Amino acid sequence: MAKDFRIMGSVTMKRRVLLLLTLVLAVLTVVITMFYIMRPNVYQRHFSHSNQAVPNPLMGYAPPAATQDSLTQDINLLYVDVTWRDLEPQKGKYNWESLEKKFRFEKWRREGKHLVLRFVLDYPQGEVHKDIPDWLYREMEDPGDWYDTSYGKGFSPNYSNPKLISYYGKIVSAMGRRWGKDGFISFIELGGLGHWGEWQVKQDSNIRSLPKATIQAKYVKPWLSAFSKADLLMRRPFKIAQSYQLGLYNDMSGNVESTETWLDWIELGGSYDQTGEKKALVPMPNAWKKSPIGGELASDPSLKVLLGRQLNKTLNLLEESHTSFLGPKIAEDIGDDRRGYQKVLKKLGYRLWIASASLKLEGNTTTLSLSWRNSGIAPFYRNWRAYVYVQNWSGQTIERIAIPLNLTKLLPNTKEETTVKLKTSNVIKASKNQYRISVGIVDPMTGKDAVHFAVAGQEDQKRLLLFE
Repeated sequence: MAKDFRIMGSVTMKRRVLLLLTLVLAVLTVVITMFYIMRPNVYQRHFSHSNQAVPNPLMGYAPPAATQDSLTQDINLLYVDVTWRDLEPQKGKYNWESLEKKFRFEKWRREGKHLVLRFVLDYPQGEVHKDIPDWLYREMEDPGDWYDTSYGKGFSPNYSNPKLISYYGKIVSAMGRRWGKDGFISFIELGGLGHWGEWQVKQDSNIRSLPKATIQAKYVKPWLSAFSKADLLMRRPFKIAQSYQLGLYNDMSGNVESTETWLDWIELGGSYDQTGEKKALVPMPNAWKKSPIGGELASDPSLKVLLGRQLNKTLNLLEESHTSFLGPKIAEDIGDDRRGYQKVLKKLGYRLWIASASLKLEGNTTTLSLSWRNSGIAPFYRNWRAYVYVQNWSGQTIERIAIPLNLTKLLPNTKEETTVKLKTSNVIKASKNQYRISVGIVDPMTGKDAVHFAVAGQEDQKRLLLFE
C-alpha cells in the first residue's frame, strides 16, 4: 500500500513539472509573439512651420550689385542695370570685364548669389546725356528725341528705327553668349523701351510715343533664346507676355494707386496709353503660377510710410501681387528695429517646409515618406533637385537619393506627398545606429544645398534634419 502511494506521488510530481514547463513555454511564446507584433516598424516625426522670415535663393530683396561691399545673410539676389552705352561703347567691342568688375560678378557667383538684370536704353538723369552708344546714334537716321523734363534729362531713342532694332538683337545675343549659360542671371526685367526701361515715356514733353505691339515684340523675342535659363518679366501684361508665359514686374510696389491700377491690368487687361492701342493689355490673373512677379518699392510714398503706418496695406498689395522679389529699391531700417523690413521680407516669395516625415520598414528596404508644404505667396520657379541624405556617425554620406518632386508645382497652400526607398541596413533605427537622415535642395549653379526650410528651429540650416 505504501509502495502504491509512492508511485502515485511520483507521477503527480512529473505531471506538475510537465504542466509548469508547458506554462513557461506558453508564456515565452506569447512574449516572443508580442515582441514581433509590437516591434516598431514605423517612425514618424512632425514639424512646425516657422514664424520667422526665411531668406532663400531667387526671392526676397535684390539691392544694387555695384554698391554692396558685404551682404547680410538675408540677401540672395542682386540687381544689375546695364546701359547700351556702357556695354558697347565701340561697335562690336564689349566692356565685359569692366562691367563684371563693377557689378562684382565673380564675388556674387562665388557666394552663390543670383542676379536680376535690366538692359536700359534711356535712363533720365540730372545732366544732358544719352544711354545708347555714339556710334549707334551716328548711324541712325532720325535717331530719337532729346528731353528735359521733370523726370530728368536724357535721350529717348526712335524705337522703330530698323538699325536700332537690328543692333539690339545682336547685343542681346552677345549678352546671352556671355551671361546666359548657367542661370547666374536668373531674372530679366525687360527694359528695352522707355524711361528706366519701364515701357513708358513722358508724352507731354515732345517725345514721340512708343511703337505699337509689332515693333515691341522685336525688343522681347531676342531674349527668349539668348537667356533660356532665366525668367523674363514685363512691366505690363502685354499680349506677348501672355503668349510666352512671361512674368511681370511692378516698379511702384507699395504705392496704393499705382499698384491697384497695375493689378487691374492683370485682372482685366485694357488699353495701352503709351500707344493708344485698345486691348493691348490682356488679363493674366494666373501668370504668377507659372512665372515670377518682381519689381521694386515705390519712391512715393516714403519708406517711413510704406513700412510704418501703411505697412499692412503694403503687405496686402505684395500678397495680391504674389511678389517674389523687390529691388533695387528695397526696405530699410526706418528706426523700428527693422520690423517693417522683416515683415516685408517674410511676405515675399515661397516658404517651403516639410510638415511630417515617416520611416517604414518594408522587407529589406525602408520607405521614407515626406509631406511637403508651401506657405508663401508664390511658387519656387525652378525645378531644382531635392535629395535625401543618409549619413553615418562620422558624417560621411552613405546614401543620396533624388526625391521625385517637381518643386514648381508646389503652389501656395498646397501639399505634395513623396516617397523614396532607403537601402541602408537598419536605417529605420536612426538614433540607435547613429544615422542622420536629412533633406536638401541643390542649386545647379553651385552644386550645393541652397534652400532654407521654413521649419521652426531649423531656419538657419540648408539641410532639414529629419531623423538622427
